[in-house]
Amino acid sequence: MYCHGQLFYKSISSFFTHNTSSPLKLKIMAKKLEIEVEVSSPAEKFWESLGDSTNLFPKIFPQQYQSIQVIEGDGKSVGSIRAINYAEGIPFIKFAKEKIEVADDANKLVSYTVIEGEILIYYKSFKPTLQVLSKGDGAVVKWSVEYEKLNEEVPEPEHILGMATQTFKELDAYLLKN
Repeated sequence: MYCHGQLFYKSISSFFTHNTSSPLKLKIMAKKLEIEVEVSSPAEKFWESLGDSTNLFPKIFPQQYQSIQVIEGDGKSVGSIRAINYAEGIPFIKFAKEKIEVADDANKLVSYTVIEGEILIYYKSFKPTLQVLSKGDGAVVKWSVEYEKLNEEVPEPEHILGMATQTFKELDAYLLKN
């Protein structure tokens, strides 16, 4: 079942696909998905653990991360490149290489671009941003991703939002115990 917008897109897409004399070209627009996860751990502690995710994540999340390696830089600052090998059973993604574009410790914010890996089979660009904000004794973790699908048949990356949410909740539980 199509909503009016989807029906319009399909109609206009069909027109431009079949009307080769048209000077107009369809462009798939970049989209953004966001989540916010409240955690009980203090913001500073949560942020520090994310900064050590290269070492920490494969140890505490072996069901998701087989390994994370720093390829260039220190793995925390702008220009750093990390290679992530995901565990068996993670859908769609086995490997990703990411480059840090923004690293702001004062605002507990990091943004990176996926530059290699299976995700780029589906998405022309994939740029996650993560920020940790204080909230009472705990924190709010804001995670968003700006992405551009290669075509309209590619699904929205909602499964990755679920994976991020699960990771933040499990990391919080780990930090509260340790």
